[in-house]
Amino acid sequence: MNRREFFIKVVSPALFTVALFLIWEAICRVLKLPLTILPPPSAVFGALWQFRAPIIDNSYVTLWTTLAGFLIATVFGMLLGIAIGWHRAIYAGIYPVLIGFNSIPKVAVVPVLILWFGLGEVPAIITAFLISFFPIVVNVATGLATTEPELEDVLRALGASKLDIMRKVGIPRSLPYFFGSLKVAITLAFVGAVVSETVGANKGLGKLMLDAQAGFQVPIVFAGLLVLAALGIILYAITAAIEYRFTRWAFRGQHR
Repeated sequence: MNRREFFIKVVSPALFTVALFLIWEAICRVLKLPLTILPPPSAVFGALWQFRAPIIDNSYVTLWTTLAGFLIATVFGMLLGIAIGWHRAIYAGIYPVLIGFNSIPKVAVVPVLILWFGLGEVPAIITAFLISFFPIVVNVATGLATTEPELEDVLRALGASKLDIMRKVGIPRSLPYFFGSLKVAITLAFVGAVVSETVGANKGLGKLMLDAQAGFQVPIVFAGLLVLAALGIILYAITAAIEYRFTRWAFRGQHR
């Protein structure tokens, strides 16, 4: 990484984040906002340090339930996306069902999951899966379905079967779509896990923030939000690094 890339990727986001916190702090102090309305960053970071033990403990629960749901969604979404992109008839038959299923608010499904599996981590894992698998399916299917017909005709003329075209052209070509969907899905998985924890759970950041809200401990609520944001950024960055590793050819025009 050269000096210019280091400034763009590291220094610039850090400066913007610091400026955002300073503006936030100044607004709270100038307007003298009460802690129960909008706590300043100094109070939020103070709560983050003071209650670090329960925050870390609950963060582990949210992180692993999110990752579990996300990994299941990745495998299931990739396989279903390949199946849908394999043939136009399958695409036309299953795709409307997926759209209808994705249109159902997942918060309305959580009580049913709690009724089936009880309070705990299983409903959070399933909710994270349900909310994150749709973009993976859509992007993988789109990447496969948009393979140029001319390219397929040439490969068939050379004796390639439909399976050969899928393995050697369709799947590699859909990798940028796939990894792009993963970057969206990992953030959605956090949303699903936290929503489930706020509806009914024994542990997790969502449960912690719900209890803090009930006790009017708003700085703890914002501390939980900061932890969720940090975890989301870290997992997004890891996914982006893996994407660059496997689809570097798709980024060659951006690094000249």
